[in-house]
This record gives sequence, structure tokens and C-alpha cells, in this order.
Amino acid sequence: MLREDGFIYDDGTTSRLADDRFFMTTTTAYAAGVMKHLEFCAQVLWPEFDVRLASVTDQWGQMSVVGPKARATVQAIVDDDISDAAFPFLAAKEVSLFGGRLHGRLFRISFSGELAYELAVPAGYGESVADAVLQAGKEHGIQPYGVEALSVLRIEKGHVTHNEINGTVIPSDLGFAKMVSTAKPDFIGKAMLGREGLVAEDRPRLVGVVPLDPATTFRTGSHILAKDAAATLENDQGYVTSSAYSPHVGFTIGLALVRRGPERHGEEVLVWNGLCGEFTAARLCNTVFVDPQNERLHV
Repeated sequence: MLREDGFIYDDGTTSRLADDRFFMTTTTAYAAGVMKHLEFCAQVLWPEFDVRLASVTDQWGQMSVVGPKARATVQAIVDDDISDAAFPFLAAKEVSLFGGRLHGRLFRISFSGELAYELAVPAGYGESVADAVLQAGKEHGIQPYGVEALSVLRIEKGHVTHNEINGTVIPSDLGFAKMVSTAKPDFIGKAMLGREGLVAEDRPRLVGVVPLDPATTFRTGSHILAKDAAATLENDQGYVTSSAYSPHVGFTIGLALVRRGPERHGEEVLVWNGLCGEFTAARLCNTVFVDPQNERLHV
């Protein structure tokens, strides 16, 4: 979702449940802001459209079931066929659970890069359904995981959050240029995306970062310098937006916004944290560190 000035406002999903019904998710912090933005569009920009908006955040309890055994776990409580053929990646539908005793919504989307399902049920049933999911997954070794673990998984896959969607980036900065239609005569933000500063070739763009020595690390917020450059404002090439230790690859990985970042894969740089007095030799790379072919999503 873009602002009128062309910058990315929020990142979520929109699922079509029927010809005239859509379900939109937002980031947690921007739920109210996105609702306000949509109401402005409906009331001011396109008052002639027959559109009704309703915030249903409090009406649903939504949980994500993730991993190689996610399908077997969810299928144990969902009556509908959710095989890969019947319910492929990015599918969404209303489903029945527990032999028709409850109805909910199922979405096959993934923020972790693993096979995943997001199950939404009426809020009053959220806790009991979550308990049923844990019971169904017990034979598969299911474990709850928190936001910090999710953050590691999303960095491994190069997925962005508001660490990267910081109010100064446009779709092409994050590798989303193909999501911006060139065929539509207009959309919110289109006119401003053509500004000189937003089409400059040296804009900071998303890139991966890894240390040259796997035993070393770097921090989120550290700045990127050319390999032999002094730590001065003039030499600042960008900064690390997210970082974490990855159990999959065995060392620290990061995402960074770096000038001409995608053109510089393989380049050795310095990651500098002036506050902590740390210099780390690193290499710029692709933003996807695990399963680059997305094979885990399509099992």
C-alpha cells in the first residue's frame, strides 16, 4: 500500500472471499492507520464507489501453523481438503472445523518461508482452537514460537517489516517493482513515483549482509562503508535494517538499505557501529539466505 507521495505505507495481504467481499490484513502497528486511509479513499477520492468498510480485528482470533507438518496438523481439525492440489500457495477460503461445529477462514500464506497456514476463527473460540491445534500437532512435535523466532525466520527469507518499510522507501527499493502496475492509468502514489529523487540510480536499496568471518557479528543500525573508507558522513553507503543469528546458516545475517545495493552483490564492505566502536568486515549478498527456490512453500 502506497501513500500519495509514492512511499510505501504498509504491507499486508488482501484475500478475495467472494465476488464482492475482501479480507485485508495489515501490520499490527498500522491497523488503525490503514483503516483511516481506506475510509478517506472511499469518502473523498471515490465517493461514487459502492464500498463498505468494517474493522473486524476484534472479531477474529488468528493463528499461524508453520512447518513441514503444518498441513497434517491443520487437516486434523479442518474438514475441507487442504492438500497442495486443492489448496495451493496463496489460496484463501472459508472452511468448517470439527465436523461442521465451527466455521472459520483459512489462508495459505507464509511470513516464515515454510509451509504455513493462517487459521482465523471467531474470537471467542480462539483459545480453544489454539489448544486443539497444539493437541493435533503433538504427534509431530509441535511447539509454540514467538515474535523473536519469527523475526529470525523472516530475515532468513528476506521478508520486510517496518524496520525496512520506514517511510522513506518505494517499492523498487525493496525489490517490489514488479508489483507496481505500468498498465493502470493511475493509482495512489503513481504520479509522485516519477520524481527525480525516487528514480535516482544510487538510491539505497535492499540487500543482504553477511560477515566475512562467521565468528564475528554486527548490530542492527550499524552503517555500511566501502571496504577501505573512513567512518565519515560522506562515506556512508547505508545501514543495517535488521540482523539476527541464523541457526540455519550458522552465523549472523542481516538486511540493509545500501546505495545501489542489488548491483553490489559480492562486494566486501565494512559494517560500522560508532556507538559501540565496532568494525566488522562483511559482504553484500542476496536477501534470501534459506531455500532461495521456495521449495518449502510448495510441498
